Amino acid sequence: MVEPVTINGHKIGKGYPPYIVAEISANHNGELSQAITLINKAKKAGAQAVKLQTYTPETITLNHRSPDFVIQSGLWKGQTLYDLYQKAHTPWHWHEELINHAKAIGLTVFSSPFDETAVDFLESFDLPAYKIASPEIVDLNLITRCAETRKPLIISTGMANLEEINEALSAAYEGGAKEIVLLHCVSAYPTPLEESNLSAITTLKEKFDIPVGLSDHTSSTLTTLVAVGLGAVLIEKHITLSRENNGLDDAFSLEPAEFKKLSTDAQLAFSALGKLEVNLSKTENEMLFARRSLYVVADIRKGEVFTKENVRSIRPSHGAHPKHLKSILGKCAERNLCKGQAFNLDMIKSDKI
Repeated sequence: MVEPVTINGHKIGKGYPPYIVAEISANHNGELSQAITLINKAKKAGAQAVKLQTYTPETITLNHRSPDFVIQSGLWKGQTLYDLYQKAHTPWHWHEELINHAKAIGLTVFSSPFDETAVDFLESFDLPAYKIASPEIVDLNLITRCAETRKPLIISTGMANLEEINEALSAAYEGGAKEIVLLHCVSAYPTPLEESNLSAITTLKEKFDIPVGLSDHTSSTLTTLVAVGLGAVLIEKHITLSRENNGLDDAFSLEPAEFKKLSTDAQLAFSALGKLEVNLSKTENEMLFARRSLYVVADIRKGEVFTKENVRSIRPSHGAHPKHLKSILGKCAERNLCKGQAFNLDMIKSDKI
């Protein structure tokens, strides 16, 4: 049995409602007040946690303008990596206020560190977990450093093959990690719905035998419903105040009302899954009367033979089970019977049974 992961007292795993994480990323647009507002909106939208990103342009890339460092396609085409991350990063001096605010309103907060100095910095806040972003899944030293904290790890698998995922998990376990959640992820911004490849959730669960969730970059909430149906235990989605803000990540982020719908629908989808049992629900039990059963459909005199014309399988269900019909036909009535009576087996003349 796959054991659940616990983050800040919240269990994440099979049999537990999906854990919803709101990713702020660059959607603060360089304003601390907007980052705080996003935390408030995430809480009201039903998120159990909010996630930050912890890096500086210098810790994630070089300030260099050769072709290697220029983005060639997508939303950020033409920008250098340094310029992009200069605009996107969450200043480190904001972290204390953001973390304290999230805690004050009862929202779990953690971050994605992008290098070992970020882990050292975040350790001073005693966060309950760390997230490894998809591009960093190949940075085994970073994974090891996070694992050494003995805190739960959430590892996104965008762009990674099974061998690379296995290497990342090995580094995490060897570093001391005990609790890990893998997130299926497609690192395309935004991700076309038809490229979501949500069936990979099943593959990851079967291959690695640990809790699996979804880090989603589509512009839809449909992926969440499908993912929960496939057993995803954690959903990570970007949140923005408005896609009209022209933020760097707005194109694949949900506005607060949409995020609220995602949170609600994810919980409903989980409830709809039910259990691995075939039995009646409470509401369904009330409809049992509408099943078919055997009824007298024409007046029958004592001693008269039962035929398809006087005994039939119809609704409701107060008579004998329809499976008895063939054995009843050709036998005789024990007494006079009236049209509309529920047929019972004691209506059959005993010497003809």
